Amino acid sequence: MAENEVAALKARVATLEDQIRRMASDGHQGSLHRPKVTSMSGEVVDSNPYSRLMALKRMGVVPNYEDIRTLSVLVVGLGGIGSVAAEMLTRCGIGKLILYDYDHVELANMNRLFFRPHQAGMTKTVAATQTLMDINPDVSFEEFTKDITTPTNYEHLLDQIQHGGVVRNTPVDLVLSCVDNFAARMSINQACNELGQPWMESGVSEDAVSGHIQTLLPGRTACFECLPPLIVATGISESTLKREGVCAASLPTTMGVVAGLLVQNALKYLLQFGQVSYYLGYSAMTDFFPRDLMRPNPECGSRYCRRQQTQHLNWSPTAWNRDEEEVTHEDNDWGIQVCTQQGNDVTAGLKNEATPDHIGNILGICTTYVLIWLGYGGLECKKVGGDVPVVGVTFAYDQSVPSEERDLVHVPIDLSLEDLMGQLQALH
Repeated sequence: MAENEVAALKARVATLEDQIRRMASDGHQGSLHRPKVTSMSGEVVDSNPYSRLMALKRMGVVPNYEDIRTLSVLVVGLGGIGSVAAEMLTRCGIGKLILYDYDHVELANMNRLFFRPHQAGMTKTVAATQTLMDINPDVSFEEFTKDITTPTNYEHLLDQIQHGGVVRNTPVDLVLSCVDNFAARMSINQACNELGQPWMESGVSEDAVSGHIQTLLPGRTACFECLPPLIVATGISESTLKREGVCAASLPTTMGVVAGLLVQNALKYLLQFGQVSYYLGYSAMTDFFPRDLMRPNPECGSRYCRRQQTQHLNWSPTAWNRDEEEVTHEDNDWGIQVCTQQGNDVTAGLKNEATPDHIGNILGICTTYVLIWLGYGGLECKKVGGDVPVVGVTFAYDQSVPSEERDLVHVPIDLSLEDLMGQLQALH
């Protein structure tokens, strides 16, 4: 029997033993999984695992949310970001997840959000698949305990990208890079450049207080080799940076933030809603979220990148514009609506081409405040009426003051919650 077959059998035995221990300790009887759901439904009942997700369709955010079951995502790296990203996609009902990692779960990983102590010693791929299947058995999973930087495993990665779609022998829809070393990133970069495969990359700094995500579209945006990081530019060996007894810091909060940004960006790309970020940074020390768009380098060292560039000479990045159709919201006792403010003086500058200083859409609470998304610098808040709260933001412009003829409600500060609701309901 081949060595890899023995390893696979041992991993399977470990999985079964762990399931038996869990059934004994938790008092489970019968199946560990909920029944599979054949199709997504928007029916609002407690037994429907997709009712909250399908509400996005009813509210006009994502018109085709059920299409997520036809999509596949390949995740490389199941560390602090990748494992959480895989869980989020599983809970969102993705059609298929392909998981790559060559490492094992350790107790040192317990400061993060996904793995559990009893999984220590298991391969991350097996442990992750086990947990994710418990969460959502409707998702199809494939896991591979492989180091993608070796020639043989690199070819395996290429094959999975080309043929790992929900429908076999079709490409995956997106690749997520959640690895923690340059060699693995370069392998993913080369594979996606060679195949023209869109992918998203993520990372957290060594001090655990900053991170980033970026969307890489071969030939259209800068690849990982177009703008090499310091470790490549200086020619330093990566192994020399990992001294014995020294490890990078890890905060579950930062990992969770970056994983959330990554999956949010992936969902927007896959389901085609909102503005996909080409590069989005995060600084926990200052709560700063820089955004940018990096064009490919015509002299990139990757011949695959240069070849892809010749096929996308006329490509321009697009900016998302909110549809003018009014979004329907459920009635509520408070009579509060979320609405779009579309003053001509603001929206006149909207373009189809996205730039770092592009002003996107304006969203706010009616008659309260308007938030303006600035592509590079974050949010600015606009006062509509009343005193300005101390919220640490800049006010962009003034809206006209309501006329004296408009009915105004003055609420005494000593009113109870029930009294306030009664006054609001009386306005209907």
